[in-house]
Amino acid sequence: MILKWSGWTLKITAPRRKKCIICVAPHTSNLDFFLGICAYYSIGRRANFLMKKFWFFFPLGLLMRKLGGIPVPKKHGSDLTSHLINLFKERDYVNLAITPEGTRSRTDKWRKGFLYIANGADIPIQLGVIDYANKQIMIEHEFRTTGDVEADMGYVKNFYKPYSRAGKHPDQFTAD
Repeated sequence: MILKWSGWTLKITAPRRKKCIICVAPHTSNLDFFLGICAYYSIGRRANFLMKKFWFFFPLGLLMRKLGGIPVPKKHGSDLTSHLINLFKERDYVNLAITPEGTRSRTDKWRKGFLYIANGADIPIQLGVIDYANKQIMIEHEFRTTGDVEADMGYVKNFYKPYSRAGKHPDQFTAD
Protein backbone atom coordinates (compact mmCIF):
# COMPACT_ATOMS: atom_id res chain seq x y z
CA MET A 1 0.00 0.00 0.00
CA ILE A 2 2.90 2.33 0.76
CA LEU A 3 4.23 1.91 -2.78
CA LYS A 4 0.80 2.36 -4.33
CA TRP A 5 0.09 5.50 -2.29
CA SER A 6 3.38 7.00 -3.40
CA GLY A 7 2.67 6.31 -7.08
CA TRP A 8 4.88 3.26 -7.66
CA THR A 9 3.75 0.32 -9.80
CA LEU A 10 5.05 -3.23 -9.72
CA LYS A 11 5.76 -5.46 -12.69
CA ILE A 12 7.01 -8.65 -11.08
CA THR A 13 6.30 -11.53 -13.43
CA ALA A 14 9.44 -13.64 -12.98
CA PRO A 15 8.49 -17.03 -11.54
CA ARG A 16 8.35 -17.52 -7.79
CA ARG A 17 11.41 -19.54 -6.82
CA LYS A 18 12.54 -21.15 -3.59
CA LYS A 19 16.11 -20.32 -4.57
CA CYS A 20 17.37 -17.55 -6.82
CA ILE A 21 19.49 -14.46 -6.99
CA ILE A 22 17.69 -11.20 -7.65
CA CYS A 23 20.11 -8.87 -9.38
CA VAL A 24 18.93 -5.27 -8.86
CA ALA A 25 20.25 -2.22 -10.72
CA PRO A 26 20.69 0.67 -10.95
CA HIS A 27 21.72 1.07 -7.32
CA THR A 28 22.27 4.76 -6.67
CA SER A 29 20.45 5.40 -3.38
CA ASN A 30 19.88 3.84 0.04
CA LEU A 31 16.17 4.20 -0.73
CA ASP A 32 16.57 1.32 -3.24
CA PHE A 33 16.77 -1.11 -0.32
CA PHE A 34 13.46 0.00 1.20
CA LEU A 35 11.65 0.10 -2.13
CA GLY A 36 12.91 -3.37 -3.03
CA ILE A 37 11.95 -4.90 0.32
CA CYS A 38 8.48 -3.32 0.18
CA ALA A 39 7.94 -4.49 -3.40
CA TYR A 40 8.98 -8.07 -2.70
CA TYR A 41 6.99 -8.32 0.53
CA SER A 42 3.91 -6.83 -1.16
CA ILE A 43 3.69 -9.82 -3.52
CA GLY A 44 4.11 -12.32 -0.70
CA ARG A 45 7.78 -13.09 -1.23
CA ARG A 46 10.68 -12.71 1.15
CA ALA A 47 14.05 -11.45 -0.02
CA ASN A 48 17.42 -11.97 1.60
CA PHE A 49 20.15 -9.37 1.41
CA LEU A 50 23.79 -8.94 2.34
CA MET A 51 24.74 -6.27 4.85
CA LYS A 52 27.92 -5.38 6.70
CA LYS A 53 28.25 -7.45 9.87
CA PHE A 54 28.63 -4.17 11.77
CA TRP A 55 24.85 -3.60 11.52
CA PHE A 56 23.98 -6.90 13.22
CA PHE A 57 24.49 -5.69 16.79
CA PHE A 58 21.75 -6.26 19.39
CA PRO A 59 18.88 -5.40 19.05
CA LEU A 60 19.18 -4.17 15.42
CA GLY A 61 20.65 -7.53 14.40
CA LEU A 62 17.41 -9.27 15.35
CA LEU A 63 15.46 -7.01 13.01
CA MET A 64 18.03 -7.37 10.20
CA ARG A 65 17.85 -11.17 10.38
CA LYS A 66 14.04 -11.11 10.57
CA LEU A 67 13.98 -9.02 7.39
CA GLY A 68 16.25 -11.57 5.65
CA GLY A 69 19.64 -10.04 6.31
CA ILE A 70 22.81 -12.07 5.97
CA PRO A 71 25.83 -10.54 7.75
CA VAL A 72 29.00 -10.06 5.71
CA PRO A 73 32.33 -9.94 7.56
CA LYS A 74 34.62 -7.01 6.82
CA LYS A 75 37.04 -9.28 4.95
CA HIS A 76 35.17 -11.01 2.17
CA GLY A 77 35.79 -12.41 -1.31
CA SER A 78 36.02 -16.05 -2.35
CA ASP A 79 35.21 -17.15 1.21
CA LEU A 80 31.92 -15.25 1.00
CA THR A 81 31.18 -16.78 -2.40
CA SER A 82 31.75 -20.31 -1.04
CA HIS A 83 29.72 -19.51 2.06
CA LEU A 84 26.78 -18.30 -0.04
CA ILE A 85 26.92 -21.30 -2.39
CA ASN A 86 26.73 -23.54 0.69
CA LEU A 87 23.90 -21.43 2.11
CA PHE A 88 21.86 -22.04 -1.05
CA LYS A 89 22.56 -25.77 -0.79
CA GLU A 90 21.68 -25.97 2.92
CA ARG A 91 18.56 -23.81 3.14
CA ASP A 92 15.15 -24.54 1.66
CA TYR A 93 14.52 -20.89 0.77
CA VAL A 94 16.96 -18.17 -0.30
CA ASN A 95 16.01 -15.30 -2.63
CA LEU A 96 19.19 -13.25 -2.41
CA ALA A 97 18.93 -9.66 -3.65
CA ILE A 98 22.26 -8.20 -4.76
CA THR A 99 23.42 -5.04 -6.49
CA PRO A 100 26.06 -5.90 -9.09
CA GLU A 101 27.76 -2.50 -8.85
CA GLY A 102 28.55 -3.14 -5.18
CA THR A 103 28.34 0.61 -4.52
CA ARG A 104 25.98 3.54 -4.97
CA SER A 105 28.75 5.45 -6.78
CA ARG A 106 29.36 5.31 -10.51
CA THR A 107 31.54 2.35 -11.50
CA ASP A 108 32.04 0.27 -14.61
CA LYS A 109 33.69 -2.54 -12.60
CA TRP A 110 30.71 -4.60 -11.51
CA ARG A 111 31.23 -7.40 -9.01
CA LYS A 112 31.06 -10.90 -10.44
CA GLY A 113 30.47 -12.88 -7.25
CA PHE A 114 26.74 -13.25 -7.90
CA LEU A 115 27.53 -15.01 -11.19
CA TYR A 116 29.89 -17.45 -9.45
CA ILE A 117 27.29 -18.05 -6.74
CA ALA A 118 24.46 -18.70 -9.22
CA ASN A 119 26.67 -21.03 -11.24
CA GLY A 120 28.01 -22.89 -8.19
CA ALA A 121 24.58 -23.27 -6.58
CA ASP A 122 22.89 -24.02 -9.94
CA ILE A 123 20.19 -21.40 -9.45
CA PRO A 124 18.64 -18.80 -11.77
CA ILE A 125 19.25 -15.07 -11.68
CA GLN A 126 16.25 -12.76 -11.91
CA LEU A 127 17.00 -9.27 -13.23
CA GLY A 128 15.26 -6.47 -11.34
CA VAL A 129 15.03 -2.75 -11.98
CA ILE A 130 14.01 0.07 -9.66
CA ASP A 131 13.04 2.74 -12.18
CA TYR A 132 12.66 6.11 -10.46
CA ALA A 133 12.00 7.90 -13.77
CA ASN A 134 8.80 5.89 -14.33
CA LYS A 135 8.16 4.88 -10.68
CA GLN A 136 8.21 1.18 -11.55
CA ILE A 137 9.79 -1.79 -9.85
CA MET A 138 10.28 -4.66 -12.26
CA ILE A 139 11.47 -8.24 -12.04
CA GLU A 140 10.41 -9.78 -15.32
CA HIS A 141 13.47 -11.48 -16.76
CA GLU A 142 15.31 -14.60 -15.60
CA PHE A 143 18.39 -16.36 -16.93
CA ARG A 144 20.88 -19.06 -15.99
CA THR A 145 24.62 -18.64 -16.06
CA THR A 146 26.64 -20.37 -18.76
CA GLY A 147 29.86 -20.79 -16.77
CA ASP A 148 31.52 -18.09 -18.90
CA VAL A 149 31.62 -15.26 -16.35
CA GLU A 150 32.70 -12.57 -18.83
CA ALA A 151 29.93 -13.48 -21.30
CA ASP A 152 27.36 -13.66 -18.49
CA MET A 153 28.43 -10.25 -17.17
CA GLY A 154 28.15 -8.84 -20.69
CA TYR A 155 24.61 -10.23 -20.87
CA VAL A 156 23.67 -8.63 -17.53
CA LYS A 157 25.19 -5.25 -18.44
CA ASN A 158 23.43 -5.28 -21.82
CA PHE A 159 20.14 -5.95 -20.07
CA TYR A 160 20.60 -2.85 -17.88
CA LYS A 161 21.82 -0.44 -20.61
CA PRO A 162 18.27 0.76 -21.47
CA TYR A 163 17.86 1.69 -17.78
CA SER A 164 20.82 4.08 -17.65
CA ARG A 165 18.55 6.96 -16.57
CA ALA A 166 16.37 4.88 -14.19
CA GLY A 167 18.34 5.36 -10.96
CA LYS A 168 17.43 7.95 -8.35
CA HIS A 169 20.77 9.59 -9.22
CA PRO A 170 21.23 8.66 -12.92
CA ASP A 171 24.69 10.21 -13.15
CA GLN A 172 25.91 7.58 -10.65
CA PHE A 173 25.06 4.57 -12.89
CA THR A 174 26.68 3.07 -15.95
CA ALA A 175 26.24 -0.32 -17.59
CA ASP A 176 29.25 0.20 -19.89
